Amino acid sequence: MSSRAKPGRGGSARPGGAGSEGTGAAVALRIRPARRGDLDRVTAIDATVTGLEKAAYWRSIYRRYGAGAQPERAFLVAELDGRVAGFVIGEIRDWEFGSPPCGWVFAIDVEPGARLGGIGTRLLESIGERFRAAGVTKLRTMLARDNTLILSFFRSQGMMAGPFIPLEMDVEQARHG
Repeated sequence: MSSRAKPGRGGSARPGGAGSEGTGAAVALRIRPARRGDLDRVTAIDATVTGLEKAAYWRSIYRRYGAGAQPERAFLVAELDGRVAGFVIGEIRDWEFGSPPCGWVFAIDVEPGARLGGIGTRLLESIGERFRAAGVTKLRTMLARDNTLILSFFRSQGMMAGPFIPLEMDVEQARHG
């Protein structure tokens, strides 16, 4: 995930090594909008990583972020030699918590066997390009503090702690508070 291949949006890259099954051969990488037919692969990648198969959830995410052209929302997939190997989902949000419009990434993942080949970097760059084209200058995300893999990835991309602190409590406690 930490390679710095930088071809144009939606174009092809030819990163070597990772994803080529140890042959050292170059592979074709393309970032494009998700299609309904990609949902089985997206669901499978997510299930491999999380241990939960959430097909209904991914169908609802596709309806909200993938179906139809909405410039403030993006659901992109990475195709590695014609096969979906990763995805990123995000949207532009305005003035929440007093923040000017910014791009939020709320899901990004690459199938484990294709990691370290620049796919995550390309996905993040591609969604960032879409946010920049819409006039946004900040990209944000949130993650579980014990998810060291994704934390390391985001930090390798130049992300750091932002100005907000997430707080939470059990809703049962709120009822009695």
